[in-house]
Amino acid sequence: MVEAPVRFDVVSIDDILKTLPHRYPMLLIDRVINIRTDYSGIGIKNVTFNEPCFLGHFPERPVYPGVMMIEAMAQTAGVIGIKSVEGTEKPRAVYFLTIDKCKFRKPVMPGDTVEYHMRSIGRRKAMWWFHGDAKVNGAIVAEADVGAMLTD
Repeated sequence: MVEAPVRFDVVSIDDILKTLPHRYPMLLIDRVINIRTDYSGIGIKNVTFNEPCFLGHFPERPVYPGVMMIEAMAQTAGVIGIKSVEGTEKPRAVYFLTIDKCKFRKPVMPGDTVEYHMRSIGRRKAMWWFHGDAKVNGAIVAEADVGAMLTD
């Protein structure tokens, strides 16, 4: 299968902040790379020990929460959708519609870099559906189908 051409090599944190309304502590991606014309791309998250979730999840054995990985998938999909469609470059709210076929495979620990490999599986007007594979060192740690809606 031939890969679609890359439309954006890198969407930096500065561009993400201009695109999504999320802010600390709920902005869960550091950059998005290789956004392709088939509405796919990869979100990058560098997991660090000093993140607030590790105060309680879990103090003796810090594990990055799975729900935060699913939220990061949706944020990555939001950046891909917003950057890929002309006229949607301004900050938009991205609301979850669905989370399906969600599975957590391996724990993510401080020091890991998570790659959220997202690809579009459907679109209707302002609603998008993506499949995501979260990977650490090439191994899938979580996967899900997420649906979201872009609003002004």
